[in-house]
Amino acid sequence: MALKPTIYKAQVALADMDRQHYEDLTLTLARHPSETLERLAVRLLAYCLNAGPGLEFGRGLSNTDEPALWQVQDNGDIAAWIEVGQPEPTRLRKACGRAATVIVYAFGRSSGTWWQKERAALEDLPRLELWQFDWEEVEAAAKLLERGAQLNVSVTGGVIYVDNGSASASLEPQSLLRPS
Repeated sequence: MALKPTIYKAQVALADMDRQHYEDLTLTLARHPSETLERLAVRLLAYCLNAGPGLEFGRGLSNTDEPALWQVQDNGDIAAWIEVGQPEPTRLRKACGRAATVIVYAFGRSSGTWWQKERAALEDLPRLELWQFDWEEVEAAAKLLERGAQLNVSVTGGVIYVDNGSASASLEPQSLLRPS
């Protein structure tokens, strides 16, 4: 029998001053049995950084045809394909052929090594935007998540501040690649 995902419900008061986007979000995240809490935290942060009409979580790790998040327009076109982690260049090449914008939020202890290894292949991809989170910052943000989290997320000057009422964390993703 397959293990079922763990459901996390998050109430997020989002104040993204960099984009002038303010919204109260009610998010339901399914944490796959093989998914780390850190990856779940990055998916939540990626949602907050890209919040807008039509943004949805993908169906999960076991579905290779969908990203972690995506924004699909009413006509079926994919406006944004958003990956977290260290995806293969072939996956990103395919995404760049399907979506108007492709964004990657890389994280993990080995994300720097991944970037150096894959850099040449990724720099040639059109419409690809790549950000890297510091591993320790991701670990601190993951500690704030509970199955019924109430979070305040503020973004200002490229820094993300996360607060759950009793503890807080800040993350400053580094831009590694911008679309040409």
